[in-house]
Amino acid sequence: MGFRYSGWQKQPGQKTIESMLVKTLKFVLPNTKFKVLGAGRTDSKVSALDAKFELFIEEKTINDFKKFLDEFNKNLPPDIKALDIIEVDARFNIIQSSKSKEYVYLFAHGQKNHPFCAPFLANIIEELDIELMKKGAKLFIGNHNFRAYTARPQENTTFDRIVTNCEITENTLLKANFFPEKSYALYVEGEGFIRYQVRMIMGALILLGKGELTLEAIKESLQEGYNDQISYVAPGSGLLLNKLEFKK
Repeated sequence: MGFRYSGWQKQPGQKTIESMLVKTLKFVLPNTKFKVLGAGRTDSKVSALDAKFELFIEEKTINDFKKFLDEFNKNLPPDIKALDIIEVDARFNIIQSSKSKEYVYLFAHGQKNHPFCAPFLANIIEELDIELMKKGAKLFIGNHNFRAYTARPQENTTFDRIVTNCEITENTLLKANFFPEKSYALYVEGEGFIRYQVRMIMGALILLGKGELTLEAIKESLQEGYNDQISYVAPGSGLLLNKLEFKK
């Protein structure tokens, strides 16, 4: 659950997922030098059902994985849980290894949600044309230039990205008795994403659903040489990393 955290990466004066992992590891691995690497950064309030990090330990070996995992989870905060631990060889690098990521953006529209929904569902008060948004989502599939779908890019940022799936369905991933009767999920899958890319795809689709953007405008925004930027970044609290798989 990322709602209480300022993303993955350690930041001075901020509570982040990485900082909580490091704090807990220092307690369960006293007097041990170690380093952690995450498989990717997440924004503030973004959650994950399938995140992974790599742990490097100097001059020490974890002999009993189950015992370590139990002790680790016992001391982690209640909104972070480690599900598994596996040993990898020296050639593996969690950052450089080829992988596939699937993000899901959960949202509801047309009315004010129950306040308990805030960590899980983005709440769009206005009515949205969901069927039109479903058509718009398909436009993002393929190899496109996503320069319009990021913010403050670095000089070496690669804007051409391949999206292997992008679709809107009814939400069946998370359920609760305080959820609205109907909610929706945007699924976006690809090898890698640039900063805010998925949230800005969702933002464009929300604008489309409100009638403030057209299908043709979305097509144009994905062309190389497009100089404008998508004007709406969807809130971080609706986004979660659903799957992270490494390719063999």
